[in-house]
Amino acid sequence: MHIEGYTLLLLGLGLLILLVAWLPLMVNRLPLSLPIVCVAIGFALFRSGLLPLDLHRLDHDGISEHLNEAVVLIALMGAGLKLDRPFGWRRWESTWRLLIVAMPLTIAGVAVLARLGLELPWAACLLLGAALSPTDPVLASDVQTGPPGQGEEGEVRFALTSEAGLNDGLAFPFVVLAVAMVRPEEVDWGHWLAVEFLGELVLGAAIGAVVGRVLGWIMFRLPALKLSDTGDGLVAVAATLITYAVALAIGANGFVAVFVAALAIRRTEPDAQFHHAMSGFAEQVERVMVMAVLVLFGWAIGAGLLAPLTWGGAALGLALIFVLRPVAAWVGFLGNRVPWRAKALLAFFGIRGIGTLFYLQYAFARAEFEVRDTVWAVAGFTVLVSVVLHGATSTPLMQMAERHLRARRRKRVRIPEAG
Repeated sequence: MHIEGYTLLLLGLGLLILLVAWLPLMVNRLPLSLPIVCVAIGFALFRSGLLPLDLHRLDHDGISEHLNEAVVLIALMGAGLKLDRPFGWRRWESTWRLLIVAMPLTIAGVAVLARLGLELPWAACLLLGAALSPTDPVLASDVQTGPPGQGEEGEVRFALTSEAGLNDGLAFPFVVLAVAMVRPEEVDWGHWLAVEFLGELVLGAAIGAVVGRVLGWIMFRLPALKLSDTGDGLVAVAATLITYAVALAIGANGFVAVFVAALAIRRTEPDAQFHHAMSGFAEQVERVMVMAVLVLFGWAIGAGLLAPLTWGGAALGLALIFVLRPVAAWVGFLGNRVPWRAKALLAFFGIRGIGTLFYLQYAFARAEFEVRDTVWAVAGFTVLVSVVLHGATSTPLMQMAERHLRARRRKRVRIPEAG
């Protein structure tokens, strides 16, 4: 019996969706995670030769670029809908420290090491720094807050969720700058800073707030025709697409717009159960899409994505995970009263993933980087290490942190009673 490639593709997609629901039961007590398993599946599929796909170069695949973009956007909407804490400068202090201090230090550290250790052009160095600096909103789901209305579960989960929601919007302008730096004589630094960085960030936040408020009103307050009455979580995907399209049409930062829109929707009738329905549906869509992306990523690894990797490139990836991110996070929290255990977890869980793949695909589709194979190899290695390391440790470390947090809370309750 001969089975065509398309038939095998349908079969594989069906099995993948089935595994998304089934695998958590299988790996729950093992040092594994869904991302690890999906990367392994992709690698094994390439080695088996069952599917005749040509994915030797991820940056040549426009479909894959838009798939990764969509996964990140859905993850941003889901992250914003989870957050119970109202937006504010003091209430979000941990977030601002990670974004304003830790992230720029990480970008700069990666760029400098890439220049000194790998002798890459500055454009490629900046691209690596920008692509590898954000905590991924997709693969960081295991360390994020729970569903809407179920509490923040500690400062660590809140800070990682809110950081992942905003840092893609902050990293993207640096990706755009790296693309422009391929032809350094054409770079207008003043225009980039005023328009492509600050201007688009502010405009994205404004558009997200406005669109989110309008959609929140339609969902919860429109007389007789409230969308929340449908109970259909698919509305979360609609809100994501509408917000992102409006932001792109106006020339604003779409990643910031989507996350801020999610926050605005979340603050509209914050106790409504419909937030739970939207968050749950967004999470299901995200899980299916991210598993497909990670299978493709594993396939690309089997096809030679890491072949150009040198010892220096591997050292750079390991330095980012074990040195640059932790040191940058500790610097960011200097003078802050967050407990040292929480700071250690915030420093460790700088998870790299789908956003990195999208940034590189975006940049390579718009400029000719001479060292793209090297950049792909370093970034792919770093993502792979993050998937394995953080995937295997996220559950036990977060459970340990939550036990300590519950013990501290019980201790606080006993003190007044003893007095």
